[in-house]
Amino acid sequence: MTQRMNVESFNLDHRTVAAPYIRLADRKTLPHGDVISKYDVRFTQPNVAHLEMDAVHSLEHLFAEHSRNHSDAVLDFSPMGCQTGFYLMLAGAPDDAEVFDLVEATLRDVVKVDEVPAANEVQCGWGAHHSLAGAQTVAADFLARRDEWAQVTR
Repeated sequence: MTQRMNVESFNLDHRTVAAPYIRLADRKTLPHGDVISKYDVRFTQPNVAHLEMDAVHSLEHLFAEHSRNHSDAVLDFSPMGCQTGFYLMLAGAPDDAEVFDLVEATLRDVVKVDEVPAANEVQCGWGAHHSLAGAQTVAADFLARRDEWAQVTR
């Protein structure tokens, strides 16, 4: 048995998960009682496939912008360094159905848009590094497997 790590995802056996899925990765109650929930939104199977960085970058922009049209609880949507998914941070303690609905509604927006928001050198640190088509393909593939999102492990 390996030593327990401080980072929750480092304690997850990535060989046993079955992407795509959405899972609660962490929930913290802050000193004044506020709750933050962190979700692992996994698009590809770890150590088998990854997302291309220009698609990751665009999906990050698209999800960050459009998710806030569906929920005031969205705090952040950050890509994983392994390029297999994102962390969705929400204020409060929503149930899985609420989170699934938020992700679905947002990705439905993503597949319909004509541009990546803030994909320019004024609003983005690498404005030329985007792929709307790549982000839309990733979103459509994830949506097509909606019935699998609740199954985290094989």
